[in-house]
Amino acid sequence: MKTLDQFNFQNKKALIRVDFNVPLNSDFEVTDTTRIEAAKPTIIKILEDGGSCILMSHLGRPKNSEEEFSLRHVVDAASNILGVHVKFVKDCVGDLVEEAIANLKSGEILLLENLRYYPEEQKGEKDFAEKLSQWGDVYVNDAFGTAHRAHASTAVIAQFFPENKCFGYLLASEIENVNKVLSDSESPVTAIIGGAKVSSKITIIENILDKVDHLIIGGGMAFTFVKAKGGSIGNSLVEDDKQELALEILKKAKAKNVEVHLPVDTIAADDFNNAANTQTVPIGEIPEGWMGVDAGPKTRENFAEVIKGSKTILFNGPVGVFEMPNFAKGTIAVCEAIAEATTNGAFSLVGGGDSVAAVKQFDFGDKVSYVSTGGGAMLEMLEGKTLPGIAAIME
Repeated sequence: MKTLDQFNFQNKKALIRVDFNVPLNSDFEVTDTTRIEAAKPTIIKILEDGGSCILMSHLGRPKNSEEEFSLRHVVDAASNILGVHVKFVKDCVGDLVEEAIANLKSGEILLLENLRYYPEEQKGEKDFAEKLSQWGDVYVNDAFGTAHRAHASTAVIAQFFPENKCFGYLLASEIENVNKVLSDSESPVTAIIGGAKVSSKITIIENILDKVDHLIIGGGMAFTFVKAKGGSIGNSLVEDDKQELALEILKKAKAKNVEVHLPVDTIAADDFNNAANTQTVPIGEIPEGWMGVDAGPKTRENFAEVIKGSKTILFNGPVGVFEMPNFAKGTIAVCEAIAEATTNGAFSLVGGGDSVAAVKQFDFGDKVSYVSTGGGAMLEMLEGKTLPGIAAIME
């Protein structure tokens, strides 16, 4: 794997694909700087070598170069985090950029305007990639969040740097940490798969059955399994057309000696809101008009016991409606058990939008081994897919 450490950037211009697709509030201030912080080690290494950095990113989903999606809004936050004034140019190709780069000195950083102002970026057009490639001596991909997209700046551009391309520190560590679960795991290996739907997680489950000893299924998707096994689930979330699939998964797991852990009880609510009336009931005996919204006490105990006995843990998807404080107990219990196992030497990987949000919300970010920055990209890696942005550097 070609990484930054194989290059000396003295007097070189590094063209870096970063993921500065960060949330902004109504005043266009950055509200979560995680992704900028994640890119810092790569940028600092290049500057300390005596090189300069040209940063490319997208922001949001612009249709017609709307001002609200301009990366100029990110400049102040990036300058503060990097400790270096970040220069900005209001285009990513053309004469303005050429002039800004000609004036860029070693030790300086230039951020280009939103790549997605050009439809050619998402279409992966070679001519556009070639125009971008003119801005650097070395191409560095450090954007895990977009590594699963075959866009001009993530996959197509690498061909214009046959020898001079590498992974940034963030992308390299993302690959390494996902591989710790997929290829280099220490047993027992436990995957906690939660969230709303079986359909969105089916490929992951099928791909990891060969690699795990325990599969914990929680959250809304568990009710499809419970109903398929003949349980009454009241008004709980369910995918009726996926019941056969759920039974098929249980059969495959059994054939591969994977122990599947489903909830045994649930906190049921009579309405989908935090102030609803609740009762604790066995998982397959939810009354009509009630819905399961969180893992019950016995389920929390069972899940925690399995997690604490694990050496490798993947957490992908919450096990309750954690956004509502009254229904967050199950997800918090899972986080606590993962933290304890990690303290005792287990390797824990958290990935996928909602589980990352939960770990951050409940302050467990520094109590697990690794929190992935790329939701979709990590899921596709777990599904066993080759990501275009990674393949382009490996070629």
